[in-house]
Amino acid sequence: MAEARIRRGGTARLGSTRVSAGGRAAKGGRGRALKRRSWIDQLIELLPFSEATLQRMASWAIVGIVGGLVIAIAIFAGVPGMMKQQAAEIAARAGFEVDKVEVRGVERMDELPVYNIALGQVDRSMLSLDLPKVREEMLKLGWVKDARISRRLPDTLVVDIVERDPVAVWQHEGQLHLIDVNGVVLQSVSTSAMPDLPLVVGPNANRQTAGLNKLMENAPALKPMLAGATWVGNRRWDLRFQSGETLSLPEGEKDSASALVNFARMDGVNRLLGRGIVKFDMRDPDRFVLRLPQGRVEEKPADDVKPADVGEEG
Repeated sequence: MAEARIRRGGTARLGSTRVSAGGRAAKGGRGRALKRRSWIDQLIELLPFSEATLQRMASWAIVGIVGGLVIAIAIFAGVPGMMKQQAAEIAARAGFEVDKVEVRGVERMDELPVYNIALGQVDRSMLSLDLPKVREEMLKLGWVKDARISRRLPDTLVVDIVERDPVAVWQHEGQLHLIDVNGVVLQSVSTSAMPDLPLVVGPNANRQTAGLNKLMENAPALKPMLAGATWVGNRRWDLRFQSGETLSLPEGEKDSASALVNFARMDGVNRLLGRGIVKFDMRDPDRFVLRLPQGRVEEKPADDVKPADVGEEG
């Protein structure tokens, strides 16, 4: 009986141990089954690609970020600029350097300043030559209205020039300058080389050249007879004709145009120009004053000009 008790107790202890182990095992399984998944796991399950693909994408993203940082550091350190300079030097040694300049479109201006600008660049490599900068320097030349710069490999720079048209000579402070319609000074001229163009005189007269041209369009018959004009008091014109007379016009664009049209009409009827009259004064819209040479009596214009409208200055 003692042996039977010992076996039963041992059996009971063994059975208890198994149950206890089984209970712990069952309890651990339920814990894992009830454990909640994190929100990151749930988000990954919603993505339209696998976790392995996501890991590869993350790896490439890291590589891209690192590569971007490397490029940024290189740019900051000036590596691309040094590489570009080195490439330009290699090209220049290989013959790709500005050695010739072809200038087109020049008729009046001196070409030498164009050559000086094109060949005077510090960096003359055909690969790195700064064409906008060359064009900007060309546009500073008085004659150059526009310019187009292009490369022709291996060593030629082609410069197409659009010249300004001279319309008058500006006399200012004892100097003569050729100007275009906008008053841009093209070059200085000497009295011995005066072109056959009207002479405009006075401070800022060059800036009024466009207005003078517009004024003369109101009297086309008088325009070829114009020898010059003086901008008086920065407000009005005195016109000088080739026959020697001076016509004083009133202020204001409208009033001066009206006076010039009236003068052209009277000259067409009475031939005012070429009769030795010194000056015609139309500054007063109600009077037409003639100034005659001293000691000379001039017959008043007939028909179209009323005697009451005409005065004489001795």
